[in-house]
Amino acid sequence: MTKLLVLGLLDAHPMSGYDIQQKISIADAERWGGVLVGSIYHALKKLEQENYIALADVKQTGHRQKAVYEITDRGKDYLQSLILDSLRTSSVLYPTTLYSGLSLLDKIPRENALKALEEQKRSLEKEYNFLEQGEKKNADAEEEIPLISKITIENMFDIIRQQQRFIDKLINAIEHI
Repeated sequence: MTKLLVLGLLDAHPMSGYDIQQKISIADAERWGGVLVGSIYHALKKLEQENYIALADVKQTGHRQKAVYEITDRGKDYLQSLILDSLRTSSVLYPTTLYSGLSLLDKIPRENALKALEEQKRSLEKEYNFLEQGEKKNADAEEEIPLISKITIENMFDIIRQQQRFIDKLINAIEHI
């Protein structure tokens, strides 16, 4: 996903690695896109080696030089390919760690299981609140949010709510065993 997002940003206009990091951080792409900000420079190096991007400029900022990259025609073709791949790749991810633990639930004391699930419940609530804060920031910015982004954000909320319902059912079931 890092290459996809880096190329997508460079397709808008040339940027430095730092500018790309800032855009990804502001958009919270670490959360929804699975991009680690620290992987940006590695991706830039690989993309440049593969001729998907090129050095557009070197700017002097104080005592530092800042490399500014632009997407190449080859990079634009690759971006199209990455977008199509991301749209056709199944994104159904099961909470496999949780399922594995549930399959061995009888191996631990009930109280410990309940405590762990309550922790999971708090983590989900925290994630939900974080998304709400992001949505509020978007509303406060008074910029029009594209329809696809709205649908995506709604799906993120739905996924968390579904997981919360699942955890609540598990807690209820374990309490009554």
